[in-house]
Amino acid sequence: MTAVGEQGRSRHGKAPEGRAQDDEQRPHDAGDRQSPPDDEQRPHHAGDRQSPRDDDSGRPDTDRMRSSVFWQYWTASSISGAGDAVTTVALPLVAVELLGASSFQVGLLTAASYLAWLLIGLPAGVIVHRLPLRGAQVTMDLIRAGALASIPVAAWEGGLTLAQLLAVAFVVGLATVVASVGNSTLLPALVSKGELTARNSLMSATDAVTQLGGPSLGGGLVQLFSAPVALLSDVASYLVSAVLFWRLPRPARPEPARQNSMARLIADGCRYVAAHPIMRPCTISATIGNFVAGGLMALTPVFVVRTLGAPPWLYGLVVAFEGVGALIGATLTPRTARVLGSARAIWCAEAVGAVVALMMPLAGHGWGIAPFALGSAGLASGVVTFSVLTRTYRQTASPPELYPRVMATVRFISWGAIPFGAFAAGGLAAAAGNRTALWVICGLNFLSPVTLVSSRVRRYRELPTGTDLADPR
Repeated sequence: MTAVGEQGRSRHGKAPEGRAQDDEQRPHDAGDRQSPPDDEQRPHHAGDRQSPRDDDSGRPDTDRMRSSVFWQYWTASSISGAGDAVTTVALPLVAVELLGASSFQVGLLTAASYLAWLLIGLPAGVIVHRLPLRGAQVTMDLIRAGALASIPVAAWEGGLTLAQLLAVAFVVGLATVVASVGNSTLLPALVSKGELTARNSLMSATDAVTQLGGPSLGGGLVQLFSAPVALLSDVASYLVSAVLFWRLPRPARPEPARQNSMARLIADGCRYVAAHPIMRPCTISATIGNFVAGGLMALTPVFVVRTLGAPPWLYGLVVAFEGVGALIGATLTPRTARVLGSARAIWCAEAVGAVVALMMPLAGHGWGIAPFALGSAGLASGVVTFSVLTRTYRQTASPPELYPRVMATVRFISWGAIPFGAFAAGGLAAAAGNRTALWVICGLNFLSPVTLVSSRVRRYRELPTGTDLADPR
């Protein structure tokens, strides 16, 4: 299951704001960060031009430049996302089929992937704030490519172990934390505020398409070759993404407050989220959703492959249905927000997704696997709607100088729940069986919309900013 982007959904934490959507997912946002002196002082050239600022919008040449820059950003993110979608299928199948992993061990693998959010989730906002953003994205792509490439190498030499899989998942997770917060920060630096909702929706729709095609491709590659070989497609996607990110212009950023310590900067972001009457319940809701997502990530491979007896290609097809739901959700989000209002849309989407997800434990053998695929699609659709709208809200409502830290705080809290969900689901499956564990995890998902309707979010039609916070309508 993808992780959510406030939730951000994406199984690898890209995003979301997925699974790891994705929300937060990508989730993704704006901040103030300054390149080191060497980066600032080097001469400018065509590949290192400054990004256009919002006050330039409306000029034809600036609009063309902004559009060109965005599409390069989109291409880099899309190629990387396609590779990740293959790994979504291939990595757990390496554990299940090659190493004979149990539900609990797959849960450990999922937990290792997202443990980094608990370790560096909060400092990630400050790291992004202080590092050259473009260079950091390139470096994180190269780290992830190298780590994943070690798996097929070890498999070919006959030395692959579960310990190595856990180590690779952890290293990839660490790099993904920084890359995810950076990616969220980069988009608002490349497009105008007026374009954010449309661009975020497009990014989520693209993620949905990669989730639709990537798992099916991954299942086919595993069936034709092997799970370790299939991972090489993600290695290649990271390398291409690194090249494209390096060619982006260097974003213009406000001057950071150099006198503040990392602890002070982190505390500022935490206080802002904790005190905000809208972001706080949205973050709690996302945390519940990502606990559920962690459980589904741990349970899905073993439940579908072992309990239901699906071959790798069918497992990939089932996972791809999540992309169908995500694509539907991303496509309908702008219209849903116009009809219902953004505030009502987020809790309605979460409620509908929770109801449809109850189909998943009803799945059986053969064509009986269809309820699992449909339930996964419905849940993903609701998550993407939530993710797009809450991510856009954070991008527009947060002070620019605080945004990377706001993003990191939300991700630390919400994505930090994923390993706990994986541990809990794996342990429950070991004690009570995969299907029982699936029922419990899907039932917990109802706490997410309940949290939203129990908060001030229920009083608004549109998610409020500024003085609107005191004027519900």
